[in-house]
Amino acid sequence: MSLAAYCVICCRRLGTSAPSAKRRTYWRDIRNIIKFTGSLILGGSLFFTYEILALKKSLTLDTEVVETEKMKSYIYVHTASSDRRESHDTFSTVDVEDHECAVWLLLKDSKSEDRTTRLEAVREMSEAHHWHDYQYRTIAQACDARTLVGLARSKDSDPRFFLPPPPLPPLKEDSCTEEELRQLLASLPQTELDECIQYFTSLALSESSQSLAAQKGGLWCFGGNGLPYAESFGEVPSATVEMFCLEAIVKHSEISTHCDNIEANGGLQLLQRLYQLHKDYPKVQRNIMRVIGNMALNEHLHSAIVRSGWVTIMAEALKSPRIMEASHAARTLANLDRETVQEKYQDGVYVLHPQHRTSQPIKADVLFIHGLMGAAFKTWRQQDTEQVLTEKALDDEDRYTTCWPKTWLARDCPALRIISVEYDTSLSDWRARCPMERKSIAFRSDELLRKLRAAGVGDRPIIWISHSMGGLLVKKMLLEASKKPEMSTVIKNTRGIIFYSVPHHGSRLAEYSVNIRYLLFPSLEVKELSKDSPALKTLQDDFVEFAKDKKFQVLNFVETQPTCIGSMIRLHVVPEESADLGIGDLIPVDVNHLNICKPEKKDAFLYQRTLQFIRETLAKDLEN
Repeated sequence: MSLAAYCVICCRRLGTSAPSAKRRTYWRDIRNIIKFTGSLILGGSLFFTYEILALKKSLTLDTEVVETEKMKSYIYVHTASSDRRESHDTFSTVDVEDHECAVWLLLKDSKSEDRTTRLEAVREMSEAHHWHDYQYRTIAQACDARTLVGLARSKDSDPRFFLPPPPLPPLKEDSCTEEELRQLLASLPQTELDECIQYFTSLALSESSQSLAAQKGGLWCFGGNGLPYAESFGEVPSATVEMFCLEAIVKHSEISTHCDNIEANGGLQLLQRLYQLHKDYPKVQRNIMRVIGNMALNEHLHSAIVRSGWVTIMAEALKSPRIMEASHAARTLANLDRETVQEKYQDGVYVLHPQHRTSQPIKADVLFIHGLMGAAFKTWRQQDTEQVLTEKALDDEDRYTTCWPKTWLARDCPALRIISVEYDTSLSDWRARCPMERKSIAFRSDELLRKLRAAGVGDRPIIWISHSMGGLLVKKMLLEASKKPEMSTVIKNTRGIIFYSVPHHGSRLAEYSVNIRYLLFPSLEVKELSKDSPALKTLQDDFVEFAKDKKFQVLNFVETQPTCIGSMIRLHVVPEESADLGIGDLIPVDVNHLNICKPEKKDAFLYQRTLQFIRETLAKDLEN
């Protein structure tokens, strides 16, 4: 603007000046204009040049940095591979920095044809705790299913090795998880089923249909035909109905062809949705893990289980401080790990130690068999004294453990594989989970023996540890195994047996009127415990003769205190004369029937004597 004004003034001056003066003024003014405009143009040019260069510098990227970041963001695999987890092809040549080579070499070694090389690569990956985030993600995206399962079973693996599960498909319009679970159950074969599977399936379908009808009508429906099973009106009805469906699906998942149907009908994704919805309902989650663990027994379903993201979920659950949750996850991952695990763990067979891949040689097996109304974990917890209960919050496993075989025994004898078995029992047919399921000791022993042999029991030296009726099962299993050539290794490798208050000669529980329900409808298990049971006497006589012939080491514990059953009854469940097998030491302990297998603390006599027996009986085997 000032330049334009200056030019106008100069022009006016030229127009009003005298002729002679006009020429001088004209050229002087022209020179002034040129000087002024030149300086302005030069200054402006320099200013704009500076701004352009500065902008260019801020927008210019370091190509070296870009290439490095590209290396971090992309994974270079053979282009012919369609499934990155199934591919075993070699990597394409990439110029990587020196510090990146180790990651890619480990990834390459994990796909080697040599098993030792693969195992070493997975071990080194699991021990890597100094990598950058993108390096863990590189492995997570490029590794195959075998490597992923190996990392999940490695104790110290970084969680970044595991990608989040893929997004779940949306629910169908006007549907809910409960309805889809019902549809999944209804889609499974309903013919040629065992009576209990039929019972659970019909109960679940009936309950879910009533619940769905009630929801649509604006009401909740508790119980229905399954009223005896709805034990608490405080539970969320949908979760209760889902439990019915899950229990039926657990039974179906024990049949290989039904597992194929579950996978084909989207069951892996639906169960994962339920698992996430019921994070605060461990019972639902455990039943879901039972289904996945059963499906993992079928190797042709492994790739589907891995692709659906279940390995990530199981890897997280395996690190849980809750022993039940970790043990369910350990079973599933062991069934998926065909690289280092040859055994198959069927429903109800849980490895308490080792639950991870380990370089520690396993030299013997210790098996825990619970008794009437017991369970694979709660039977073997520490005794609940008032002092212990106040100290639970300290999370000190030496002070309190919910499963002493996993916590104490595994630490004291790391060379043992510790297995706990679970099976359903009841005092009365009123409380039986399946009213049609009237299983005798002979039936259960045959079923458990088959499952344990599939888990490799018999391949190593064995010590059996049992409580109450579990001891009768052990005796029956050993007698039956002696008659079957394919089970001969179980007898050959049995070194010793510990009996915790086992009613070798019967129990008063079978004769005592504890409750009107139990009196009217005692279960088959309770009937078989009566003192005048011919089957029990035959079992006792046959086993004593057999054990003496095989020179089994035996240790017997027996309670000396009565057990409270109900609010008014105090009963000495297994008296000393009944707990006396006739061979081995018999040690009375000042506890009741429930606590005879629950040491008060780690240095208590009950645990220390058990530990001493195990070490002495397996001394030669553990030395080799």
